[in-house]
Amino acid sequence: MRLSELGAKLARPATGDAPPTVPARARPATADAPQTALARARPAPQPPQPPRPSPQLPRPSPQPPPAAAKRTAAPAVAPREEPEPQRKRLLSSGRVLFVLVSVLLYLGWSTQTERYISPNRGVGYALGIIGGSLMLILLVYSLRKRWTWLKFLGSTPGWFRFHMVLGIAGPVCILYHSNFATGATNSNVALFSMLTVAGSGLIGRYIYARIHHGLYGRKLELGELRAGADGLRNLSSRISFLPELVTRIDTAEQRLLRAGPHLSFLGFAKPTVVAIAALRARWQLHRYIRHSLYAGSRRSAVVAAEHKRLGLTARGYVDRRLAATRRVASFEGYERLFSLWHALHIPLIFMMVIAAVIHVIAVHVY
Repeated sequence: MRLSELGAKLARPATGDAPPTVPARARPATADAPQTALARARPAPQPPQPPRPSPQLPRPSPQPPPAAAKRTAAPAVAPREEPEPQRKRLLSSGRVLFVLVSVLLYLGWSTQTERYISPNRGVGYALGIIGGSLMLILLVYSLRKRWTWLKFLGSTPGWFRFHMVLGIAGPVCILYHSNFATGATNSNVALFSMLTVAGSGLIGRYIYARIHHGLYGRKLELGELRAGADGLRNLSSRISFLPELVTRIDTAEQRLLRAGPHLSFLGFAKPTVVAIAALRARWQLHRYIRHSLYAGSRRSAVVAAEHKRLGLTARGYVDRRLAATRRVASFEGYERLFSLWHALHIPLIFMMVIAAVIHVIAVHVY
């Protein structure tokens, strides 16, 4: 088909509903026609947009050298050390009071106080009145502990401290009143009753501290003591340089827990038996540490250089574990002792009061 015939067919009107199209008047071609066509074909110019910031990738952190990496990772794998126990203060109120009372007793015993003090008049008579009054005032602690309506007098722990101070100050005044000597029968009975009560109070203070959190804390529980002993067993890595020592300590602890009489009415003797067994076990373990470190120092220069420090660490660990186990083993015995002491201490107080009243009446009547 020729191009002229194809153009004639396209120029014919189409049949149907479509209206005949009028051929558009051809515009004369000019030299600018190609440029116009190119301009129409181009898209409309867009307004200039601000340049977008290119996303910055995170800079890789510089890798530390191998030596620094090892230094950084070392504390993470280091074993956690046990905190050192806090040291007790060198000076405390109890120690100062003990030294003061010891000096007063020594001066009164070594000097001839009868030259300066007479129990019938003056300072000696006043010391007798003061000492007897102090021994009566300390009985308020028992009343305050049993009767809650006396709470206006102060707290029970406060009266407990005051009770112990009066139990020491009262006998010291009475001893100076009597010139540290015996006299008539009634005065001797009152004096020895007072000394018995004072000595009983010192023993009770020792037993009380073994079953309570100190002198003024709450009563201990056996489970608390066992938990503390178990916590020390978990710190056996500190003596890994003596692996056999852990086994020896476990064996010694089992012996301590089985020590003592097993009869209930002889339970008061268990703390003494356990204390002797603990001293024996401590001596044996310290001897093993000494011999083991001596043999190790002959084989290794490192052990020889750290001989003193390793010995202190091992002996300190042994002492703490034996002390914790000893307290667990003796706890029930101390409870039994405290109940027996309480049953004897109260009658002794009443006997002292009766003897003191008889002595005062006898002195002023006869």
